[in-house]
Amino acid sequence: MAVTQQEIENRLWDAADELRVAMPEAQYSSVVFPLMFWKYLSDTWEHQHQEFLADNEDVEGLSPEEAREIEYRDYQSFEIPLIHPGTVKERRASWSSILATVTQPGLGQRVRTSLQAIETANPDKFSRLFGNMTWASEEVLSREVLAAVMQAMDRTPKMHEGNMSHDVLGGAYEYLLKRFSDGSGTRAGQFFTPREVVELIVEVLEPKSFESVYDPTCGSGGMLIASANLLKARGGRGYTLSLNGQEAVAETAGVARMNLFMHNLTEFKVEVGDTLKDPRFTKADGTIKQFDVILANPPYSLKWKPWAKDPRAIGGVAPQSTADWAFVQHMIASMGAERGRAGVVLPHGVLFRGGQEAAIRQRVLDDDLLEAVIGLPANLFYNTDIPTAILVFRAPGTKAPERQGGVLFIDASKRFAKAKNRNTLTAADIADVVTAYHSKFDADGNQVDPDGGSGLAARFVPITEITANGYDLNIGRYIKQAAAEQEDLGTLIDAYTSARAERQKAEQHMLTVLAAAGIEGFHG
Repeated sequence: MAVTQQEIENRLWDAADELRVAMPEAQYSSVVFPLMFWKYLSDTWEHQHQEFLADNEDVEGLSPEEAREIEYRDYQSFEIPLIHPGTVKERRASWSSILATVTQPGLGQRVRTSLQAIETANPDKFSRLFGNMTWASEEVLSREVLAAVMQAMDRTPKMHEGNMSHDVLGGAYEYLLKRFSDGSGTRAGQFFTPREVVELIVEVLEPKSFESVYDPTCGSGGMLIASANLLKARGGRGYTLSLNGQEAVAETAGVARMNLFMHNLTEFKVEVGDTLKDPRFTKADGTIKQFDVILANPPYSLKWKPWAKDPRAIGGVAPQSTADWAFVQHMIASMGAERGRAGVVLPHGVLFRGGQEAAIRQRVLDDDLLEAVIGLPANLFYNTDIPTAILVFRAPGTKAPERQGGVLFIDASKRFAKAKNRNTLTAADIADVVTAYHSKFDADGNQVDPDGGSGLAARFVPITEITANGYDLNIGRYIKQAAAEQEDLGTLIDAYTSARAERQKAEQHMLTVLAAAGIEGFHG
């Protein structure tokens, strides 16, 4: 009987929950994802092996070499190798083989050896996939806890295509990503972008069959997967996309690769490295490689070592204090000449900050590369509660005629639903933003049919008006509703400042009274 989504999610969380006695929830992913993927590979290999045996009843009449050639040519897409072959210690580097030894000393080392053997046997697919596996050390994770996690995870139904669809399997992986992020905040949030934000960016950029997709800060790979899922949902062929990503943290890059495999997406390339310092997707001559669709949620206001000389630095070099515009410059350099488009989530500061960032912003606007600015609500993300915006770019000369010479502004800052730890965008919110993005505008830049459209405030602003405002892209300058909300924010700041002054006055009075009573050294 087919496995339900709820069933596999519950069983996987039960396994993760065994780690509560050994480590904080923020670290669960480093253990659970490698184990889950190992079980998936092992279950899949065993399933294919049984099919091979069932289809080849005369297998005993074949030599080991002939049997292996047939199996790996027609049935298996990866190898689960033997360890210590031809000796009394011979065993396969499979989940079931090691699970049978969980009561014996050295469990962590056997797990590590098995995962390393799988990496070595499949260098094209799984090289460095499982990371450094420090969790396999007895000092980090005792044999008893590791055994409990594996035994709990083994109660999960067999993870192969004959027993559950890749939609269910990939959904379970996504469930764990979200659950870890919901419960652990900043650390997990660094590589997990809320799925509704991902969906919105992908909806706006609309990947097409056989296009190339690139995420220069890919985290757990969610934007790449969402691109394929959207294409599939619209009747296209998600597997035709060329999916490419770069991630600075090797362990997180491994999470992305596992995530893609779990979703049955095998045409991908995930590289490890600092995208700004060491871009791994380059042409033979060393220049930046171009793609059709580029999307990213880079780390905000990242301190970095500015480029001394780099062709990506159109308009200037971003300041050392924040690499926000450097990521934008990299994405612009990565846009294909014919249909390249990019979408990036960034804090509002990129819209109006001065200095070097203002010079870059001016160049981007003068070259007519920015198509849209979409203001999002505050508190959408796991690692920050600040409001953010999606910036949409198009390769030079590829904007639609009606979008040339200006920028579309959409204010979606008040469109959200309250969740446990953060705000979320509903399906209706996403649909309304996409509708506003595709709206028609009159000569004054106003929506032609705002009442029959999304209900969101939107305006197409000519570059002449933006230039008159000193190239400031602050949404409140161009949409009255957003401006009014900013005035409300100013009132709140004034109220906070007043309340803070009153609190400080009361604290000082309290300390004076305590000192008079002979109580010294009290600091609250």
